[in-house]
Amino acid sequence: MNTSALDTSFLDRTVAHVRGNAASWSSTALDERIALLERLQPRVLARAAEMAGAGSLAKGYEPDSAWAAEDWIGGPWALVQNTAALLHVLRRIAAGRDPLAAKAVHEEKDCTRVDVFPATGWDALLLNGFTAQVWMCPGVTAEQARARAAGEYRGRQGDPALALVLGAGNVSAITALDILHKLYAEGQVVIAKMNPVNAYLRPHFEYVFAEFVERGWVRFVDGGAVEGAYLTRHDGVDTIHVTGSDRTHDAIVWGTDEDAEQRRRDDLPLIAKPVSSELGGVSPCIVAPGPWSDADFRFQAEHIVTSKMNNSGHNCIASQILVLPREWDGTERLLDEIRRVLRALPARTDYYPGAAGRLGAVREAHPQAEAHGDDCRLLVPDITDHHDDVLITDEVFGSALGVVRLPGASPDAFLRHAVDFANDTLPGTLGATLIVHPKTEKAHREAVGTAIAELRYGTLGVNCWSGVGFLLGFTPWGAFPGHTRQDIGSGIGFVHNAFMLEDVEKTVLRAPFAPAPRGLLTGDLSLSPRPPYFVTNSTALTTVKRLTRFTAAPSLVKLPALFASALRG
Repeated sequence: MNTSALDTSFLDRTVAHVRGNAASWSSTALDERIALLERLQPRVLARAAEMAGAGSLAKGYEPDSAWAAEDWIGGPWALVQNTAALLHVLRRIAAGRDPLAAKAVHEEKDCTRVDVFPATGWDALLLNGFTAQVWMCPGVTAEQARARAAGEYRGRQGDPALALVLGAGNVSAITALDILHKLYAEGQVVIAKMNPVNAYLRPHFEYVFAEFVERGWVRFVDGGAVEGAYLTRHDGVDTIHVTGSDRTHDAIVWGTDEDAEQRRRDDLPLIAKPVSSELGGVSPCIVAPGPWSDADFRFQAEHIVTSKMNNSGHNCIASQILVLPREWDGTERLLDEIRRVLRALPARTDYYPGAAGRLGAVREAHPQAEAHGDDCRLLVPDITDHHDDVLITDEVFGSALGVVRLPGASPDAFLRHAVDFANDTLPGTLGATLIVHPKTEKAHREAVGTAIAELRYGTLGVNCWSGVGFLLGFTPWGAFPGHTRQDIGSGIGFVHNAFMLEDVEKTVLRAPFAPAPRGLLTGDLSLSPRPPYFVTNSTALTTVKRLTRFTAAPSLVKLPALFASALRG
């Protein structure tokens, strides 16, 4: 990209200033790093309403809208939750303890697994029944997993370095969380280039990170592709982290001129510095057949619609393909419930740039696509071309859901087809969701266990939208390992990794199949009501505001009001 007309003096000064302070961050003692995070939490709370409200207005609805809960969840709450996760681990280290408790690490016959959530008593109370386990890469022992965790604080500190974070435009917390990861997990100072789509967040971030900005460890800059390209190739920038699409990554690494494709084939990148990335893909939601009740169909329809319609589908982890059993008598019942939920949702638009064109391509490929609730809520209930359909081959990044029906008269047979389809046909490996009734899993334990083990995704949610893994802080977030810069797929590396685990393969996240108290009938013994992130939760906004304040400063006196709101949702 041509940057010759760009006045680079400000960017050059910014790089020189932040890079000049890299050594001072590296030498900052652990107790001061902890104190900085402790002082950051109330600053998030002070700007939480403004930050979330700015997102709501930018998306086209009022801050008190039913949709506004997502701006709190993906903004202030995600930021305080991830900060709390880092604080939990750093405080353990400061107290002379290992980051991981010995009982949390299990050496199974196939791989080493690490229990990462719930990590605290508050986690177990507030998200009762939710669990997360990190599966390590093959060959990693339990001893190695424990010894390698949090290397930045256990004798393996990296050299002072400057990281460039290229911010995402869709979810407000992404840029802030990437900054925290670079600072605390990798020990690098940061220049964050705001995405033009949500550059309105810059003053809020500068307030939240004020102490880091004052000490020259973090700087925010605005600009588009030209400014980003200049910074990626700047000699003063040591590493890059980008959230976006594979096209964004390839433009950085290979360029956009007529020789870019040849450079990629020859593996001759324009930049040789390390580039980590989170790039999305086509995410599946797989539904195993089972003995579902009417209430199960209603609840899981809300779950599936949430995984698609949160943020109008402008999420790299949005469910785009719903994989259903062709021979299950529940398939049409589930689709009817999904239609009901789609029709009942409040109106909103797909706000992200280019959405109209992407949804137009879906309509062109599927003239009979169903439109529910408003013109951009599309459902394609039976995709027959499993290889060349736009919903199969491209990340739509908008509110369109496609359905693929696969054979298999039994859960075992269906899951075999579904795993092969997800792994071998759908592009991307960021996240997948598997919905399976507890009685089905109990009766077909080997088949379900094999499906969980074989799905090649960085986060697999079992009865839980995999996007929840983005929020928790303890759950590493990134693509399944194996992508290369020449074939980048969903990216390279993990962030949001509070335990700072190395050699991560994937995270398996679980949630109750049914909410309390109905979970007692399905075998899910939890206290969790309808989750506040569900788009159908009637008290979500109030609940998430209270949850944000609680997470930043836990107190028993805050629990009654929080539970009262959550239970009404």
